[in-house]
Amino acid sequence: VQLVESGGGLVQAGGSLRLSCTASGTIFSISNMGWYRRAPGKQRELVAGITSNGSTDYADSVKGRFTISRDSAKNTVYLQMNSLIPEDTAVYYCTMKIKGGSSWYIDYWGQGTQVTVSS
Repeated sequence: VQLVESGGGLVQAGGSLRLSCTASGTIFSISNMGWYRRAPGKQRELVAGITSNGSTDYADSVKGRFTISRDSAKNTVYLQMNSLIPEDTAVYYCTMKIKGGSSWYIDYWGQGTQVTVSS
């Protein structure tokens, strides 16, 4: 199983970006999906998560600005980021709990995509 992210880049403060992450390989089921980020000099933090039934959770710092969604038919999770601020600059990682060839769910991670917000 592989997770491939796309959509990062450089944007001015106040702008928007949309991240995508698609899983491929032997996949029987995907439960939770989420996005984390790691800013320079800081620990990795959870940005947003979404369950298999669509329930969502957000870090306080992004509530009202970011929206997580999923397309289960495409094994894809999205992160719509609006009103970006320089503090959102980080490497963003997607993660999914996937039941593939094994009989239990395993956490998989994307390679990371850089988001840079200029002031």
